[in-house]
Amino acid sequence: MDGTSRKIRHVVITAVGAVTAHGIGAEALWKGSMDGTVAIRPVDAFAEDGSAPRIGGAVPEFPVPAYDYPAGLGGAREPALDFALTAAQEALAASGLTGIPRERWGIAFGSCNGGTRSGELALSRARGSGETDGNPFQPLLVSPHALAEALSAAFDIQGPVLSVNTACASGAHALAHALEVIRGGRADAMLVGGSDAFTETAFAGFTSLQSLSARPAAPYSRDRDGLSLGEGSGMLVLAEESVAQRCGAPVLAKLIGYGLSADGYHATAPHPEGEGASRAIRGAMRSSGVSADDIGYINGHGTGTRKNDEAESNAVRTALGEVAEKTPLSSTKSTVGHLLGAAGAVEAVVTVLALRDQTLPPTAGFTGVDPKCGLDSVPLRARRQPMDVALSNNFAFAGANATVAFARPGTAVPAPPEARDESVVVTGIGVVTAGGQDPDALWENYRAGVSPGGPYRGLRAAPVEFDPGRWIPPRERRRMDRPGLLAVAACHEALVHAGLDAHGRVGVVLGTGLGPMRSTEEFYLPVLASGSAAASPAVFPNTVFNAAAGQVAMVLGAKGPTSTVTAGHAAGASALSVAHDLLRAGRADAVLCPAVDDLSATVLDFYDALPLFRGSAGRGYTLADGGVALLLERASAARARGARVLAEFVGHGTASDALGVGRWDVHGAGVERAMRHALADSHLAAGDLESVWANAAGLAAVDRPEARAIGRLTDDSPRPVHAPKRVLGEPVGAGAQLAAALAITGWRRTGAAGPVLVNSSSLGGTHISLVFRPATEN
Repeated sequence: MDGTSRKIRHVVITAVGAVTAHGIGAEALWKGSMDGTVAIRPVDAFAEDGSAPRIGGAVPEFPVPAYDYPAGLGGAREPALDFALTAAQEALAASGLTGIPRERWGIAFGSCNGGTRSGELALSRARGSGETDGNPFQPLLVSPHALAEALSAAFDIQGPVLSVNTACASGAHALAHALEVIRGGRADAMLVGGSDAFTETAFAGFTSLQSLSARPAAPYSRDRDGLSLGEGSGMLVLAEESVAQRCGAPVLAKLIGYGLSADGYHATAPHPEGEGASRAIRGAMRSSGVSADDIGYINGHGTGTRKNDEAESNAVRTALGEVAEKTPLSSTKSTVGHLLGAAGAVEAVVTVLALRDQTLPPTAGFTGVDPKCGLDSVPLRARRQPMDVALSNNFAFAGANATVAFARPGTAVPAPPEARDESVVVTGIGVVTAGGQDPDALWENYRAGVSPGGPYRGLRAAPVEFDPGRWIPPRERRRMDRPGLLAVAACHEALVHAGLDAHGRVGVVLGTGLGPMRSTEEFYLPVLASGSAAASPAVFPNTVFNAAAGQVAMVLGAKGPTSTVTAGHAAGASALSVAHDLLRAGRADAVLCPAVDDLSATVLDFYDALPLFRGSAGRGYTLADGGVALLLERASAARARGARVLAEFVGHGTASDALGVGRWDVHGAGVERAMRHALADSHLAAGDLESVWANAAGLAAVDRPEARAIGRLTDDSPRPVHAPKRVLGEPVGAGAQLAAALAITGWRRTGAAGPVLVNSSSLGGTHISLVFRPATEN
């Protein structure tokens, strides 16, 4: 079960693209950054309500990308998608990568807010009435993963498509996960980046926290008083080094490593000593095989808030030691503002170009040294400096930290230890659903055909009723929203089931299909009705997708690598895939992998407004919510503590139909590719399977393509096909965890034990298949 070692596949960056307040194009971003031009100006995007004038790094002219996605969505547009498409066009056109099959291309897309502007438009039309007047397709652009699927369609990318939503660290997380995709041999090239657009929610929220400065942000300066928001997109093209060489592609830099961690400290404030951030920096150095002396530059998080800049400076000192005092640390946010989920991608572009030109970009607007920061912030003017290795820091709400490491082409970076393809096992399950609140109850209800829920307008809905007091003391749950409560409850149950206490080597990778929609409604509707003065600083921290994962870290102490992903109705499967790769790469000893979703009344109204779910087409379909968590461990770590192993998570595969927002292949070609990739990754044939646990949930238009694909896969040796969501309801993003929990429990309850294939699909053509088999040892 320990697996075998494998050589590292080296990854290079062949091209970059950007849309920022400096204009369209990566070179415009680089020139503005080099010159120290402050592009933070008054913002006219939203009507004023008597509040202080708003400033930010606004994109000066909105681009119109070549891909005409509004044609299929009744004319609906989303600025965050327009930015991403434009930056991606630039990067792909310059990549020099030709002849790579479209199935060997992938996407990793990071965003804090996704299509929140589309959500605001939809809520503005509804105005809390429950009626969705206007374009019924606008809500389809809310999910960050819908934007990733639009990118997939625009460029016919049919390999893995991943959407990362770890707040302001999303772009950096996208780079980290893309590195693992290529190193794991799942793709030869990846389009990677992030995008965020200005939203009323962000301006009102940061104003409520008193985080915005009335003047352009001055990171690391003694009189700094807050951050400036920005908008735009950064995109990078990654490729396996030998593939780039074969294509004759240019190489701007190498992507050599990363570090991820959780503070487990506070919903919005960083650990004052930068404890979690320093672990991310050290993790990036360790994974890259570099020392503090090798680092020539750090592109800092540098927001301009007092707490963030002090904490980052402390983290750099802790991680680098005495070398920190002579290591340049500057902030791109001083010229374009804080681009939230796109910041990690845009700042990666700047870091790559700094290595290319051997030039340090300055911190603009610097007003003097703050002794509590005190590092070399490259004040006001760029300067030439030879450097081989550079880091980029991004830290987020809910204490999510990420550091990415880059190297100049030709740099003799010490090779990190060979990766070890160690087995990943399941040791704990936690269930909080309307179909049951422990694995056995869930199994019994499924076998008995007990379907929870009841009618809601034209739908059936099965929201879970649960007492959070079973798991969480009143003081700790005071400011938690429902997804946070569900995540902590399910993860607590999984830890108890596994007999494990969480610690710094236990990570959290959370999947959610809907994200914090209830909190977003609760925050935005008063702002819509009464202006930004009505914004609640207590609710705003829960409007980021990774708030629930942060609560798991804070309440349960899981401070290892953390990330939040969404792939719509396949979000849980995406989280399991990411966690599997982190563990095989040795990034943690264990990872809690919850999938949670919450059905608010507005969410149900939007589903009800879509023709797919109305009338006879959706009669057999039930929307459910809840939380299901699996605890995954490296086999050696589980064995060392004498854990009971429930199953082995053998492999996974992802494929995209690349047909656009809300579209999928009616023939099931993408589903079939995902299943075949998962079996190949697991070194199994279809005939080895005991059964298939299908994605089917009662929508014939979605279920039929999968059935055709399963039929083709198992044509020579038909296998039983289970469809638990037709009984227990579609738990939005938690379907993979639900099916895995049932399959593993079923082995124990029925004695029918053998490898199983678990399918999950989004409603936009992202398909993920997972393979589990009974434990071979205990």
